[in-house]
Formats: sequence, structure tokens, C-alpha cells
Amino acid sequence: MELLKKSGLLIRIEQSLETMRDFLRADGGDVELIDIEDDMTVKIRLLGQCRSCSMSVMTMKAGIEEAVLKAVPEVKAVIAINEEDLKLI
Repeated sequence: MELLKKSGLLIRIEQSLETMRDFLRADGGDVELIDIEDDMTVKIRLLGQCRSCSMSVMTMKAGIEEAVLKAVPEVKAVIAINEEDLKLI
């Protein structure tokens, strides 16, 4: 993916994540944008209480993924990665 296009996508994705941050922070959590792959898969990392919360899957699918897909329709999927996955990047 060309750098200019990727940059624009990352900005739009970050803006969509920003709409979710108040809700996440209210419960002691947050989200970090890691990257967007050439296949249009967005990688994020859940932070704080979101990492171990029993509702994190619901937060991911019904909240974060929905916000990103709505704001950036080019995105095909949003996946959460963990600390071990980050070491491989």
C-alpha cells in the first residue's frame, strides 16, 4: 500500500477510535492503533482493563469494529492483538 494512502487511512481510523475512547476510559481501558495491513485488516491493541474484561469481545465487535467500519468502509476487518503478537511485528 502506498504511504500516502496508508497515512490517510490511519488518520481516519484513529479518528474513529477517538469516538470510542471516552467509553473505554470510563471503565479503565483504552485502545491503541497498531497498523493497517495491505489486505485492509486493522490491528489494534486493547489496553488497561479492556485487556482482561469479560466484555472485551463485545466491546471489540459491537463498539470498536463497528465504529471503524462505519468511518472507513475500505477496512475489511479489525482484529485485536496481544503483547505476544506485538513481539512478532
